[in-house]
Amino acid sequence: MEAAMPGSFLLPFALMTPFVGMLIAFAVGGRHARRVAFAVIPLGLALAAVVALLLARSGEPLQYALGAWAAPLGIRLRADGLAAAMMLVTALIIGATALYARPEFGARAGAPESRTAFAFWQLLLATWGALNTVLLAHDLFTLFVALELLTFSAVPLVCLDGRAETLQAALRYLLFALAGSALYLVGVPLLYGVYGTLDISLLAGRVQVESTTVVAAALMTAGLLAKTALFPLHLWLPPAHAGAPAPASTVLSALVVKGSFLVLVRLWFDVGLASGPAAQLLAALGAGAILFGNVLALRQVRLKLLVAYSTVAQIGYLFLMFPLAFGAGSTAAESATALSGGLMQVISHATAKAAMFMSAGLVYAALGHDRIAELAGVGRLMPMSIVAFVLGGISLVGLPPSGGFLAKWWLLSVMVTTGQWWWAAVMVTGGLLTACYVVMVAMRAMSAPSTPLTLKAEVPRASEAVALALAVCSVLLGFVAFLPVDFVAIGRPAVLP
Repeated sequence: MEAAMPGSFLLPFALMTPFVGMLIAFAVGGRHARRVAFAVIPLGLALAAVVALLLARSGEPLQYALGAWAAPLGIRLRADGLAAAMMLVTALIIGATALYARPEFGARAGAPESRTAFAFWQLLLATWGALNTVLLAHDLFTLFVALELLTFSAVPLVCLDGRAETLQAALRYLLFALAGSALYLVGVPLLYGVYGTLDISLLAGRVQVESTTVVAAALMTAGLLAKTALFPLHLWLPPAHAGAPAPASTVLSALVVKGSFLVLVRLWFDVGLASGPAAQLLAALGAGAILFGNVLALRQVRLKLLVAYSTVAQIGYLFLMFPLAFGAGSTAAESATALSGGLMQVISHATAKAAMFMSAGLVYAALGHDRIAELAGVGRLMPMSIVAFVLGGISLVGLPPSGGFLAKWWLLSVMVTTGQWWWAAVMVTGGLLTACYVVMVAMRAMSAPSTPLTLKAEVPRASEAVALALAVCSVLLGFVAFLPVDFVAIGRPAVLP
């Protein structure tokens, strides 16, 4: 077992801080919920930053045994480079979402308490805590509990406004998520029955190719695909993400769908439940998502639906790394590069999509609609929002120097060296389709309106600035390639093809 590093005691604090904030917000009431959130978020962000700094300085993972009970009896929290990087990204996007949501869910002086605002701030903190649990948990059952916490905090975000259509979307999301949970949960006891542990590191040293393991891996993978909304299990995502309030859409699209994907990464890369033929199937579904999602995004008449179908497509890119990492002809270095490309896609998509949903939400609030055909002139009245949307789109397309470019470049380089050119063709086609709808929206927004355009509501400049800052981050992420260390690789097992 790895020795505990200095600063490991910070892990339970990082995990519990959002949950404690949620409980305090519940106790003090709706009018003060926002203040509690704004008090807790800087603390959580500081903890995530310190954990990342400790990893960067030591080059070793942090781990903490709850109650001093060692695995397999106890529960272990563990922060490797992947967990620390995602904790930092999660804290930044949660903080940005809180700033963005302040005008919409803030408590005005003299106004009655709002049930929606009260629920939003608590659900935001609960979602954050659940994501931190997903990132730090180091056994398969705690990961299941974390995924359930994530589901039951994210689903209500979809139907905060209480409209019939959003309630229907939330119910569909809940059914897919619960079906995914059931499949995952069936696989957990199968693995425990064979190997006598659910600790990821211990399982990695014991797992072998046998029928029970294959069945468990297949069930758990299928369940996680439903939660991640990989094509053709994506049916719940567009109505849920497009119908939710913009701050909720931001969190759902940028972070929540990544939670189950990162659990899948733990299963395949850390536990060792990978399979070459299954990796090809995952990538084929990912290719279907890229093509299907982008074509449907092009056909949408509403901006938020376009962004939602874009998420379906961008999720597909995540799954192209599996055949590259576990291909028969891949070397260890190529497998590691494929993993780095996939994880960079997770981070760059999170920042870019958060910026795009925020921009789309501001357009909706200002115009009272988000019909693309009627956006002429918006770019002149809301330049920051449109610039943020376009910069986010640049990262999705994969243009340099964006994070999306770096992710796709790493994946593309492995496709070339391993001779899997057909995935490269899908990636290039997807990039061209993405460019089409980003340019279409930009040209429509910058065109002159036939009649003078008036805004129905004032646009909060602070919210526009938050969206623009995230979009700039998504572009600047490409410079991560110049860092002297591969931060995400700290404390992670070697990737073996």
